Amino acid sequence: MTLLNEPLNDPRTRRRRLGAAAAAAGLLAALLAASPATAVPDPGDRPSADGQVSERIRAEVRAAVADGEIPGQDQIVHTPNLTPLANVPKDALPGTNSDLAFQGRYVYAGNYDGFRIFDIGNPEKPKTVAQVLCPGSQNDVSVSGNLLFLSTDSSRSDASCNSTTQPATEKSSWEGMKIFDISDKRNPRYVAAVETACGSHTHTLVPKRDTVYIYVSSYSPNAAYPDCRPPHDGISVVKVPRKAPQKAAVVNFPVLFPGDGPDGGGNPGAPTNPGVSKTTGCHDITVLPDENLAAGACMGDGILFSIKDPEHPKVIDRVQDNVNFAFWHSATFNRNAKKVVFTDELGGGVGATCNAATGPDKGADGIYDIVGKGDHRKLVFRGYYKIPRHQAATENCVAHNGSLIPVPGRDIMVQAWYQGGVSVWEFTDSAHPKEIAYFERGPLTTDAITVGGSWSAYWYNGLIYSNDIAKGLDVLKLTDRRTDPARRIHLRELNVQTQPDYFG
Repeated sequence: MTLLNEPLNDPRTRRRRLGAAAAAAGLLAALLAASPATAVPDPGDRPSADGQVSERIRAEVRAAVADGEIPGQDQIVHTPNLTPLANVPKDALPGTNSDLAFQGRYVYAGNYDGFRIFDIGNPEKPKTVAQVLCPGSQNDVSVSGNLLFLSTDSSRSDASCNSTTQPATEKSSWEGMKIFDISDKRNPRYVAAVETACGSHTHTLVPKRDTVYIYVSSYSPNAAYPDCRPPHDGISVVKVPRKAPQKAAVVNFPVLFPGDGPDGGGNPGAPTNPGVSKTTGCHDITVLPDENLAAGACMGDGILFSIKDPEHPKVIDRVQDNVNFAFWHSATFNRNAKKVVFTDELGGGVGATCNAATGPDKGADGIYDIVGKGDHRKLVFRGYYKIPRHQAATENCVAHNGSLIPVPGRDIMVQAWYQGGVSVWEFTDSAHPKEIAYFERGPLTTDAITVGGSWSAYWYNGLIYSNDIAKGLDVLKLTDRRTDPARRIHLRELNVQTQPDYFG
C-alpha cells in the first residue's frame, strides 16, 4: 500500500491544476446534468461496463498523475488525522460491494453476489467469518438480533439463493426481501422471503420489541412488469415476527405521493423539471425510532414523515430542488433531529461529476434545517456540501452513503464519495459546512470511467468502516480533537438507516 501526503492533501492544488481535465469532461457533465439520473449502478449479476472517454481526456488524466496533481492508480492519500488501519480485499464474492451493518464485534458487508461477515474484534486484522453466495443486486443488508435482512432488486427466477436472472416481464419472476438467521455467524441460515412490488432496492428497519417492521424502497415501474406497474408512489411495509420470521408479510403499501395522474403525485421530472428524476417511489429512508420520525430520499423529492404508527407512516413535509438536485438518494439526521442531510446522486454513481465543470452544488449534499414542532415541522434549505478536491475525469464520484459521528454539541458526519473516497465534514453551521478529514485512492484506471470507490463509509464504535466497491473493506482511524469525544459512545448494533439516539 503506497501512501502519499503533500501536496495532494491541499484541496487548493487539486482545484487549480485539474482545470484542463475538468473542462475536457464538460460535455459529459452537461449531459449528466441535462438527463434524468438513475440510481446507483444496478447491473444485475454483472459489473457495469466501463464508460469510454476521449483520448484527450486520457492524456489529461495521465498528465495529472505524472505531475503529482492526483494520486496514481492504487495510491492512497489522506489527511494526517485520518489514517488507514486495514484493508480486506474481495474473496469468494467478486461482485460489487455495497452496504454495511454492524453488531457487536461483527461487520456485515453486502455484495451483489451475496454478503460477507467480518470479525472486527481486532480492527487492525479483520477476519472473514462467513461468505454467503446469494446473487441479487443490491443486497442491501441490515441486522436485528438474530436476523439479517437482504434486499433483492434484480429480477430473479425464484426466491432462492440458487436463482438465475429472469425478465421482469414474466409473472413468475421474483424480487423483494430475504431473511437469514445469523445466530450462528459461521453458518447463516436462509429462513424466509417476502416478495415486494418493484423489488427492494434498499430497506430500513423499524424495530418494535417482538416485531421488526421493514420499509422497502423501490422504484421505476413499467406497465410491462406484472409485479411493478405504475403508479408506484409509495413504499412496502413488511412485518416480521422475531420468533417466527417465516410468517413475514407485506402489511401495507402507504402512498407517499398521492395524485390523480398515471404516475401519482411526485415530482414529474422532465420536461417540466429538466435534469430531475421523476418520482416513482423512494430510493432510501432513514428513521429515528426514538423520535418517531423519518426522512425519505425519493428520486425527485425529499420528505419528512411521522412513524408513530409504523404501519401507517404520515408525510409531514415535502421539498424539491429542481435547480441542483437530480436524484434524491439518502438522508441523515443530525444529533438532535433539527437537521437532515440529503444526498444527490447525480449521474447514478457512474459519472465523473466531482470537477469544475459540474461545480460545487450538483452531485452534492443538501443541508436542511427542521423548523417547527410536531406535524407542522418544515424542511428549510440552508446550504450545500461537496468534497473540495476535484477528481480525475475517469473517476466516478458523487455524494453517497454516510453516517453521523456522535459528537456532543457538533454536527459531523463521515461519507462515501465513490472514487472521491471518504470525507469527514462538519455542518454545525448549516450554511457553511467544511471538510475536516479525507481518505482516497487514485483512479482505478486512466483510460475509462470504471465504477469503483467507497460505497458506504460509517462510524462505528470509534472507527470508520468503508466498503469499497472494488478494493474491499477499509478500516480507518480518525484522530481529531473535534471528533475524539465520539469514541466514548459504543453501540451493540448499528444499521445506519435506523439511526440511534446516540445521546439518549
